[in-house]
Amino acid sequence: MQPLELQKILNHGLLSFPVTDFDQEGNFRADTYAKRLEWLAPYGASALFAAGGTGEFFSLTPNEYGDVIKTAVDTCRGVVPILAGAGGPTRQAISYAQEAEKIGAQGILLLPHYLTEASQDGLIRHVEEVCKSVDFGVVVYNRGACRLTADSLEKLADRNPNLIGFKDGIGDIELMMSIWRRMGDRFSYLGGLPTAEIYAAAYKALGVPVYSSAVFNFMPKLAMDFYHAIANDDRATQNRLIDEFFLPYLAIRNRKAGYAVSIVKAGAKIAGYDAGPVRAPLTDLTPEEFEMLEQLMRAQGPQ
Repeated sequence: MQPLELQKILNHGLLSFPVTDFDQEGNFRADTYAKRLEWLAPYGASALFAAGGTGEFFSLTPNEYGDVIKTAVDTCRGVVPILAGAGGPTRQAISYAQEAEKIGAQGILLLPHYLTEASQDGLIRHVEEVCKSVDFGVVVYNRGACRLTADSLEKLADRNPNLIGFKDGIGDIELMMSIWRRMGDRFSYLGGLPTAEIYAAAYKALGVPVYSSAVFNFMPKLAMDFYHAIANDDRATQNRLIDEFFLPYLAIRNRKAGYAVSIVKAGAKIAGYDAGPVRAPLTDLTPEEFEMLEQLMRAQGPQ
């Protein structure tokens, strides 16, 4: 898929990041991961991001990474595009990006480089080296140690035609507005804050109508209902689902750091698609929290 084709796909619809399946020893389980993707794909997401943040990219070994992406590509071929997470130090990110392209993914989400601080010049160099290492589309993720400015993104866009998307995981409205006003339709813009539904209406008003839903992993019908309510400016449905589901959900998620992933895996288990435990340094929900989530999900009816 050419980068501009991917950009057109990312300009519309709901996106999601499937969790990665592990057995009780923490090893990747390709069979249940494939079944998960087969279950989710028909619900109507525009694209799925394999081995992203919700997919615990940060815990995967290089060998596992290839297995995860290959399973996703093979399972979803001809049904829904697969973008792969890629990140870490520049040479490592390049290696992951090239592996994903070789396997057949349609693009990558370039995750932060992690520990070290970096100047804007350094961030530009990092993103550019990854972009130039591949031919397919790249979406850059502003989050954590990667905080690109409008000036930096303009330079990157001029030099790298395959940089086709920008995902915001910071929530700085002033920064987001400056980027959107500067870059216009040069990028696809994705809302990427945890539990993005809470911010979806505000981001749509900014010019960012597309977002990624972690809840799609275990409540796909509800996630799509909420997306359609955003797309159609149906405030009544938005408010009802926020009150009935998303705010109680946040109350559980916010109990511990890292629960943005853990609660999704718990939800998948309740939904009948157990993805196994999270890997360290994350921790699973307590039995009490698991029961709270189960009651919340049951109240929303079958998916």
